[in-house]
Amino acid sequence: MSTDWHWEYDPDHAHVAGGVPAHVVTEVERLAGQLTDLAGMGIDVGDFGSGPRPGGLRRMNAADGWFYFLVAPRDRLIMVVRIVPPFTDL
Repeated sequence: MSTDWHWEYDPDHAHVAGGVPAHVVTEVERLAGQLTDLAGMGIDVGDFGSGPRPGGLRRMNAADGWFYFLVAPRDRLIMVVRIVPPFTDL
């Protein structure tokens, strides 16, 4: 198992990103990559975005839409759990 931070879709790409426009998915993946880079530098990314409390489900803007993610420090993992595209793309 790698000791580096990484991100993944939970439960999988088809469930989270299926049907979402490619430009939105690309932006979400870029931001998730930046979150893992920051986490790898020792920055607590559990406070990034907005949400009810640190350590819980976080929301971050992406390409005029947004996405939800969870941070699992023990697994060194950022889980993207939902992508909401802009209203014009629904």
